[in-house]
Amino acid sequence: MKRTIFLIAILLSTLPVHSQKGPDIIPTPVKMQVNEGTFTIDAKTTIQFDKKEKELKEVAAFLTGYIRDISGIELSHNSRTNKRIILKESNDAELAMEGYHLKVTSENILIEAANEKGIFYGIQSLLQTLPAIRTNASLEIPAMEITDHPRFQWRGMMLDVSRHFYSPEAVKQYIDLLATYKFNTFHWHLVDDPGWRIEIKKYPKLTEIGAWRVDHLDKVWSERPPAQEGEEATYGGYYTQEQIKEIVAYAQKRNITIVPEIELPAHSVAALAAYPEYSCTEEPQLVNTGGIYPKGIQSAYCPGKDKTFDFLEDIFLEVLELFPSEYIHIGGDELDKSQWEKCDACQARINEENLANEDGLQSYMVKRIEKFLNAHGRKLIGWDEILEGGLAPGATVMSWRGEAGGIKAAKMGHDVVMTPGSPCYFDHYQAGPEGEPAAIGGMNTLKDVYEYEPIPEELNAEEAKYVLGAQANVWTEYIATLSHLEYMVLPRMLALSEVVWSPAEHRDWEDFNNRLRGWHFRAFDQKGYHYNKGNSKVVITPQSVDGKLLVELESEIVGAEIVYTLDGSRPERDSKKYSKPVEIKESATIKASTLLNGEVLGMVPASQSFEIHKAVGQNVDYKNPVSRYYMADGPNSLTDGVRGTFTVGKYWHGFHATDMAATIDLGTITDINRLSVGILQKRKDWIFPASSVTFEISTDGKTFSRMETVDLPIKRDNKENKILNYTTDKNTTKGRFIRVTAENFGVCPAGHPGEGKPTWLFVDEIVVE
Repeated sequence: MKRTIFLIAILLSTLPVHSQKGPDIIPTPVKMQVNEGTFTIDAKTTIQFDKKEKELKEVAAFLTGYIRDISGIELSHNSRTNKRIILKESNDAELAMEGYHLKVTSENILIEAANEKGIFYGIQSLLQTLPAIRTNASLEIPAMEITDHPRFQWRGMMLDVSRHFYSPEAVKQYIDLLATYKFNTFHWHLVDDPGWRIEIKKYPKLTEIGAWRVDHLDKVWSERPPAQEGEEATYGGYYTQEQIKEIVAYAQKRNITIVPEIELPAHSVAALAAYPEYSCTEEPQLVNTGGIYPKGIQSAYCPGKDKTFDFLEDIFLEVLELFPSEYIHIGGDELDKSQWEKCDACQARINEENLANEDGLQSYMVKRIEKFLNAHGRKLIGWDEILEGGLAPGATVMSWRGEAGGIKAAKMGHDVVMTPGSPCYFDHYQAGPEGEPAAIGGMNTLKDVYEYEPIPEELNAEEAKYVLGAQANVWTEYIATLSHLEYMVLPRMLALSEVVWSPAEHRDWEDFNNRLRGWHFRAFDQKGYHYNKGNSKVVITPQSVDGKLLVELESEIVGAEIVYTLDGSRPERDSKKYSKPVEIKESATIKASTLLNGEVLGMVPASQSFEIHKAVGQNVDYKNPVSRYYMADGPNSLTDGVRGTFTVGKYWHGFHATDMAATIDLGTITDINRLSVGILQKRKDWIFPASSVTFEISTDGKTFSRMETVDLPIKRDNKENKILNYTTDKNTTKGRFIRVTAENFGVCPAGHPGEGKPTWLFVDEIVVE
């Protein structure tokens, strides 16, 4: 069946898209023809459908309710009138599983589909031509004809309610947004270290204890200390089983399947605070309060004990009663296996089952849970760590650590959902970050999301069939309110909807922006949603062309201009306008801003410094290799003239748990007056400054003399984000070879979330003057 749908999708994707400007529908339909005339919905309009079809009756009720809410008009059902909205099930194979055909004339509206799902999606397209809230405006719909279907079968959005709890009403609003933009999967992250959010009647302490924590609202998430004995746990909440049943039914009426996530083996602090007997040590503990984990905390279930599996299976039995979804998400990520290394029961299990190591034990646990879920007619899905130690036979992989896990699983013949951190994590910044609400870090702009292609180039046509679709994830460490949640998903959710629904060849960034800023931004304003109106931050891209250092400037704001300066001053509307790449001939700081309708957008201009010095363009040899994750713009990033910014990874070379030792050959013996190297401190991302930097000079590349060792220029407990320059200019000397050694900070200090673990060292330009 999956392959049949795939072939139909390919055939339909060859249909031409819009023949002329039409409604601002998102996601854009496969084919749309706009005609002359309109259909007006009024009190004489009836919805016609087969009364024997329960699903069609429910869809008709949904449409009736919407029209009533925005206009006060109560549509009749199956009345004798010439003004009809016809909902019709069809055997047309072209419509596939979720496709629909919508035809609007001045007399009738016909929505035709293979089932109620397609009809519901046809209604969503129809509603995007009408007001979003109650109005006295005439309900006129342009005459048009649409043939449409989704590109992918998994079109998902995730919401983490463990770190911050959202009311049932807020969850329903989130589901409404998903339905509007034709998503069909709501991944509900119900449990994690900071809170257990689902009532399990057999184990009441999961919510009596596990759903509540001490909350330090005066501190950012990553700096919240562990809970202490005697502190009152006041923050939290959970969903009763009756509330969950109501939310599941609410979602079903909107053609959305809720996939619940019950985390295992790790991210289980809250569960083990309630029932410590299922941990390795069985020691009592408190629910985690934030980013700092106390020493000895048990974050993973003990798979060495059979009673652990009894406990989990009991939980899943109640979960399965509440959620009819085909898939059950078991997490499976970020396991600290050191707990198992010290556990006698876990080591005994490894020996009894002839497992290779703790990776094998993780695989054993996942496979055992999968066997249980399969026996109850369900499928297991988990984060890409479930690949470690061997993938369970029928497991589906959700690839979040980039696409590598998804590619590996697809090549093994396993279904995959792509959800890489870049660009599918909506807890990252989408603009700024200056002036933006708090985010966990990173930058996934609207354009980044819109340009995402879920099928990697590494997969051939046969392997690509295993990519079910894509999903965005919203982790809520820094997102405590509904208004903040709205802001983080809007409008990025709409960009993703077009990625997973519309044919790839029909995507058009400028056209999408025009549609977005039409009906959809007006609808957000009318409904009072908080949303981002666009990333006005200019993207600065240096590049070397024919020996010249050129800088390209780009803005995501369609129709905008760019103004810039080269002296470090703030650009104003009368500053120089960008028209072609800017050549950098001497050290300078370029600052650039977006200019729209005569107004300079953004609080802080984009900025990039350039150092033109004696080592620019020279080769760099490293004693220790650069991390493959942080290669910046290539092996000679330290001599490209481009200074690093606070954007992690951009123009920085990263070294993990090791020093940086770099040697530069200037080509000839040269007078050297000053040496400097830039080092980043961003402790939240585990990036610490060098404890010291040693500068050495040589004329032959063999014998080096130390020029100076420069110590850390700030206190070791300083926590500010900083770009530090380690500099020596004591004496003028001659040399051809320069060696710079930056000593790694060591390990994360006490109180840091990574306490005791190795730090990252990020290095940028080595300046030779």
